[in-house]
Amino acid sequence: MIAVFKHELRSYFHSLTAYVFGAFLLAFMGLGAMLYNIQAAYSNFEFVLSFGSLVMVVIVPILTMRVIAEERRQKTDQLLYSLPITTVEVILGKYLALLVLFLIPMAVISLYPLIFSLFGDVYLPTSYGSILAFYIMGAALIALGMFISSLTDNQGLAAGIGIAVILFNYYSVSLSEQVSSTALGSVIAMVVLILILGAIIRYVTKNENLAFWISIVLIAAVAAFFYVDTAAFEGLLPRIMSALSLFDRFTVIVNGVFDMTAIVYYLSIIVFFLFLSVQSLEKRRYN
Repeated sequence: MIAVFKHELRSYFHSLTAYVFGAFLLAFMGLGAMLYNIQAAYSNFEFVLSFGSLVMVVIVPILTMRVIAEERRQKTDQLLYSLPITTVEVILGKYLALLVLFLIPMAVISLYPLIFSLFGDVYLPTSYGSILAFYIMGAALIALGMFISSLTDNQGLAAGIGIAVILFNYYSVSLSEQVSSTALGSVIAMVVLILILGAIIRYVTKNENLAFWISIVLIAAVAAFFYVDTAAFEGLLPRIMSALSLFDRFTVIVNGVFDMTAIVYYLSIIVFFLFLSVQSLEKRRYN
């Protein structure tokens, strides 16, 4: 794992990836600091992080698009399979390299509250709590981007899908106010989500029977619950869209409430998508 970690980290700094990622993040945060802390004279640095979260929609997919897709395109992933390490160690090595790459600009950003505190009153616990939450949220988005990269050997496609998925998650709360809140609409949406889950299971495990029966069982369960208690499905779709939003949970922390459930949610997302990335690589290894 250490060898993979060092190789990945070295490759990022031998290319423009690390520098472009850091430059975009620091530039966007600097713009936010100028608008909120300097021009508008707000002492709350956490508002800058909320403003800067929008740039994650673009820079995270660009950062993660090549992490596995490029290995598949160049067929160098075959070399990884021949090494005396497990697929879990390969994924963790690559993921830790991305976290270190993300940590470097965040270390620079963490100096902002201290600098601003020299010129006014800055509540440092809230600022640094928000910085920690922002880093963990970014780690969750990176895990999602890694999984998307593991599904294709086309970097552009991986980046495009990543931007679309993260952008949808960014606006999911706003979109939840526009979607149908009827019970039938919620059921249809849940069936669609189950079918997508079945497609992912089929792709990762390459077991059509497993994907088919899991989808059938889940759809049958939804139908049964709908028959027993239709009222429970009223407004369920908007609630699901709001609950799945990574950015909405970060907004709660920015508003001064360090919500541990948000941190647990981010960590669960990290574990879930790293697990899917491992399964995706395992499937290719056995193929």
